[in-house]
Amino acid sequence: MTCENILEYPVTILAQKACIRRIISQIISGLKGRYFACANPHSLQVAEKDPVFQQALKNADMIVPDGVGMVIASKLLGGKIRSRITGTDIFLGLSSELNRMGGFSVFFLGSTEENLAKIKKKMAHDFPHIRVAGTYSPPFRPEFSDEDNRLMAEAINRARPDVLWVGMTAPKQEKWIFQNRDRLNVKFIGPIGAVFDFYTGNVRRSHPVFQKMGLEWLPRLLQQPRRLYKRMLVSAPKFLMRVIVQSFSF
Repeated sequence: MTCENILEYPVTILAQKACIRRIISQIISGLKGRYFACANPHSLQVAEKDPVFQQALKNADMIVPDGVGMVIASKLLGGKIRSRITGTDIFLGLSSELNRMGGFSVFFLGSTEENLAKIKKKMAHDFPHIRVAGTYSPPFRPEFSDEDNRLMAEAINRARPDVLWVGMTAPKQEKWIFQNRDRLNVKFIGPIGAVFDFYTGNVRRSHPVFQKMGLEWLPRLLQQPRRLYKRMLVSAPKFLMRVIVQSFSF
């Protein structure tokens, strides 16, 4: 078994490097429409009231434990997850391996034209053996129209990338992937949200000390309390209560 059940979601127990190896094998297999998703306490709380988001998570080919709350949940349930795996971990780990192997291409969907230009320039410096096949900045609105989706799919399919990175924030990005993956000529898709801004330096990640302690959320909460208080102080306790209830059902 490579997964364990956390609130009916199959979360991987694989370490980061093993996750990257699995994704590489999926890309090499030539099958299309594979994607991963990041699960954290807030996202699983949101999914409880959002059926499409719930389906998007449960249909992912891999769910990684993105958040110290997932590690705590695993311990409470007698599981084997001992470290979190973030979207940044997957993005940098996979990019490093694809760069080492050479001959692969990627596409970036999301963010602004300005930030996408920064990503393309930085990728050329950091991963010179990966070709950025294209970028696309979709309109900033709560829901995309059929025409929006058609234009995005056409741009991606013209570029024929091996990997599609999507940065639209959750749950919008996961739902978009779930609803559009069958029309995309791409082997692997990664919803990585804020990683687009982390990678270019538009948004700074918390200090590595906080990351290692599992407290990456704390500096961000202090900096943006209005935006993040619900995620950290409301969703997390509700999530842990659900996990405790699950632990008694075993």
